[in-house]
This record gives sequence, C-alpha cells and structure tokens, in this order.
Amino acid sequence: MAEHQCPSCGHKPHWSEAFAKFGYNDGDGIIYTPIIAQALEGAGYSVKYSRWSPHNTLIYSIQKYGIEYMPLYDPATRIGYDDPRDYLAQDVTDLLDQLFGEQITTFVTK
Repeated sequence: MAEHQCPSCGHKPHWSEAFAKFGYNDGDGIIYTPIIAQALEGAGYSVKYSRWSPHNTLIYSIQKYGIEYMPLYDPATRIGYDDPRDYLAQDVTDLLDQLFGEQITTFVTK
C-alpha cells in the first residue's frame, strides 16, 4: 500500500481524522474520510459521513446488524472533538489500525 502525504505541508494523515472536526487541516487538506468509510463498509459496516459546516468531513454513524457504534446520544462524548479510541468499539479501532496503521494508505476493495 502506498503511504499518503499532503504535497503542500507534508502532513501524513491518520484514520482518526475521519472522526475529527478539525481533521485533515480543518477540511482544507486532502480528505480521506470516504476511504475510511469504504474500508469499514468492506468489513460489513454501514457508514454515514458528511461535511461539518466549513470544517472537515467526518463520520457520524457506524452500524452493523442494526447496532449503532457511535455514541450519538451520550452527553459525555463529543463526536468531532473526542478521541475516537475513547468511544468506538475495540473491534472497529482494531480493524482501522489493521487496515491503515499509523497513517492513511491507499485502500482498494476487491
């Protein structure tokens, strides 16, 4: 897999930026959220994401077998601000670590 790097600033993105309001240089950098969503969908999850006003495009829903993996109604969690490792299921973070490691790489489903 090829590693990605911003041609302007040299930033090497991490999968967690797909869950961060200010990820991918506050949405001004190359946005890899669709690649993260595609990887999760390839593993059987249903994923929803969208642009957060003028900021980053981020994932706000991950479901599998009708179970929501994002803490949509938990007042203790602030999606877009909190570290996704603090609220995502271990299975999801393990999968993302396995697929992307410490930075985004080209992901192609077969």
